Amino acid sequence: MITELFQPLVRTSSAAALILAAGFATAEPQHGIAMYGDPALPADFEALPYANPDAPTGGKIVTANVGSFDSLNPYILKGSVHWQMRYLIGESLMGRSLDEPFSLYGVLAETIETGPDREWVEFVLRPEAKFSDGTPVTVEDVIWSFETLGTVGHPRYHGFFEKIATLEQTGERSVKFTFNTEDQELALLAGLRPILQKAQWDGVDFAESGVDILPITSGPYVIDDFDAGRFISLKRNPDYWGRDVVPFMNGVHNIDEVRLEFFGDETAAFEAFKVGEVNTNREFNVARWEGQYNFPAVTDGDIVKSVLPHKRPSGMTGFVMNTRRDQFKDWRVRDALIHAFNFEFINESMTGSAQPRITSFWSNSPLSMEAGLATGRVAEFLAPFADDLVPGTIEGYTLPVSDGSVRNRANIGKALEQFEAAGWSVQEGALKDADGNDFTFEILLQVGASEPQAIIDMYVETLSRVGITPTVSTADSAQYKERTDAFDFDMTYYRSGVSLSPGNEQYSYFGIDDADTIGGRNMMGVKSEAVDAMIDRLLTSDDQDDFVAAVKALDRTLTAGRYVIPIYQWNISRIAHSKNLHYPENLPIFGDWPGWQPDVWWYEE
Repeated sequence: MITELFQPLVRTSSAAALILAAGFATAEPQHGIAMYGDPALPADFEALPYANPDAPTGGKIVTANVGSFDSLNPYILKGSVHWQMRYLIGESLMGRSLDEPFSLYGVLAETIETGPDREWVEFVLRPEAKFSDGTPVTVEDVIWSFETLGTVGHPRYHGFFEKIATLEQTGERSVKFTFNTEDQELALLAGLRPILQKAQWDGVDFAESGVDILPITSGPYVIDDFDAGRFISLKRNPDYWGRDVVPFMNGVHNIDEVRLEFFGDETAAFEAFKVGEVNTNREFNVARWEGQYNFPAVTDGDIVKSVLPHKRPSGMTGFVMNTRRDQFKDWRVRDALIHAFNFEFINESMTGSAQPRITSFWSNSPLSMEAGLATGRVAEFLAPFADDLVPGTIEGYTLPVSDGSVRNRANIGKALEQFEAAGWSVQEGALKDADGNDFTFEILLQVGASEPQAIIDMYVETLSRVGITPTVSTADSAQYKERTDAFDFDMTYYRSGVSLSPGNEQYSYFGIDDADTIGGRNMMGVKSEAVDAMIDRLLTSDDQDDFVAAVKALDRTLTAGRYVIPIYQWNISRIAHSKNLHYPENLPIFGDWPGWQPDVWWYEE
């Protein structure tokens, strides 16, 4: 049984139309806030447009996850923690709508107010807000959370905290942030940081906790049971404070138990789904979706195959080259390795050519760089950096296209030309420099990642045609995280999501200051004044035209930098699930994204 839901997205004419609002909302207490203009929902809204306020509660959702975990604290660097934990147990002052590029609505906060230029923001807490142990959420908890996360928490929180000039209690339930830098997104980011209970961590080393302490939060779910490395069970808190209080939570978090099961590889995870140990499975392999979802539970109608569209950017998925390594510092070497990657042949082998290639970080969106020569504001923004930009940034850059044959002769020839220009040539069957040193590198993959492994197997065979014999290494989830956190890799599999409202997180992904921060997300090690300048531009733009131009310029700089070998994009999501698991027909523009499953799903037999 296949359900294809494309029609509901017609109600939002396009993501571009939603982006093109201008100006800031009036500086007075509001129920919500948008990056530009006003939030779409009025103060008296009853529920998010993609939630079902009449959804029943109960049941269980079980997901299969490849890998392991040794921590249940998603707010620190130490340990390996499942990515979904901070979304399931955490709660913040505001919540993000998946139906708008960047709009927030009150959760713990009753109202939000900003200065005329967003140089400060003030929140008033809801009097009903409580932690899972029944104690109230206080301004003291808010201030402690920001200070702790910003200093000893995960590095992802540090950059924001450094931009706070003062953080003060202004009333019994109000807290005010004043910023030390011009950055119009900071008021929104303040609303998205998790709020933890100060009292729980008195006398405890927050940064060193793991599975020994379960964080007390105010969210709808609490950790009920776990076995390190095997499963985590989260139960819906029957005394959750916000269900009948917060419109944002109306029709959200309806399922009684969210259970995360962990497996050593994708094959074991899929088998668990086939036999009913798991009741929902997000499928990224289109060939498996088309050819292996014919087991009895599907043919009998007990499993439903849902195809879900979205209007978010592609982001970047592929194989990242670590420019901290000498062999990847030269853009011509990176260009050669991209030419040697026979995408058309690989795509046919993996998906039957069913999925288009990612063409840039913001492809599939109105923020994507345009083909050909940079013009208008994009050209103006890039002009001061022209002498330092990689060729193609201003002139225009497109990924190489092969003829689809296994030999890929034209692109292999171009790869050899680029290697030679960079000082490498084939000598006695191996690619060497002038001193006779072999060109080689390690490709690091996580154990159980069958799709990246299959792609790399084909790539390694192709690299032999240019005289390169890379080492392919695998590591379990804990070792993989430890190595990638420390940037201890040459090349590895890379997935980075971007949004229709890029902001401060771009510094973490691509900024100079975060390039060598342990645990940071600048995997490629890019250190570019142009990249930082474009991020500065998008954060300080006074109108949407400059904002869009800045993102397009950033997209050009990153894509033409040849830091990642892109593979295919997923412009739809494929989810197979029990017929007892349901979701609303109205899909948000972000589609299947954190905040959608299990959040607005429900269980009903």
